[in-house]
Amino acid sequence: MTPILTYRNHHFSAPSALELAQSTSGEATLPVWARRSINRCNLPPVILGSLAFQQQPTPLFIDGVHALHRQLFTTLNALAEPTVRALHFRQYMCCAFLLDHLDSAGANPQRQRLKRHKADYLRLLRGWMFNADGMEAAVLKHWVESRFGLLPRNHRGSLKDINSPCYAAYLADVSRGLYNANALEAQLDLLYSFCQYELGRRFPEQQHWRLYRGINRIEAHELLNQHEAGHYQLVLNNLNSFSGDRDTASAFGDAILDTLVPGPKLLYFPGLLPGILQGEQEHLVIGGVYEVQLGWW
Repeated sequence: MTPILTYRNHHFSAPSALELAQSTSGEATLPVWARRSINRCNLPPVILGSLAFQQQPTPLFIDGVHALHRQLFTTLNALAEPTVRALHFRQYMCCAFLLDHLDSAGANPQRQRLKRHKADYLRLLRGWMFNADGMEAAVLKHWVESRFGLLPRNHRGSLKDINSPCYAAYLADVSRGLYNANALEAQLDLLYSFCQYELGRRFPEQQHWRLYRGINRIEAHELLNQHEAGHYQLVLNNLNSFSGDRDTASAFGDAILDTLVPGPKLLYFPGLLPGILQGEQEHLVIGGVYEVQLGWW
């Protein structure tokens, strides 16, 4: 059955995987070395990671989230103000995952020297903001791999070779980040679903966001095609930081990637949760194949 997501009076009917697959004819698809064969959402990695998906996005649903947390979304439908919905979401997260009562969730703070029992989705977001190659970032990238089937391409270096020391270090970061943590990946499932809900409520007619990313060398990316001067098709890392402000992005490199990001590829946008990731107008963008324009500031 074709999934339908309802945000009050707005209904989005998702095209089938076959329809999207047919639309990729002649377009860049996601290479086999950048994806898993399976994932945990309603479209396979080869489709949601393709250029056709960037051009013709359709809603993505992580398995089981809306069914398990139906009451949350029912309540959100009755709340008009985004700030009130954000507050309710944070309160719901505290209740659903016992974030304020970790002893009831099975944590024993006296026996956990690394204080992993305090890790939650907010700490992951803040950790990403301070270091996109840190332990929190590794957990986020692993979550994208698990849920969407997009393999991480870089973490403190290239992850092309799964037998490399760099890949081993990435797996170690993931293990440390998830060990003795309180269902972190399930928390991220709900964060993504809330983000998608809010995009539908706040911007019901908008499918794409023009975002910018500062870089130093385009050759450092995994390039698939170059159609004309400054226009590239490339594979992005499975999770990336982009800015909604071109001048802010220019502070992070000698050149700027300019692209249209489909709404279903947003894990976080400024203002989703007041006070989090606000300073640089930072958006967390799920990767795959993108068409970008390279510019200079």
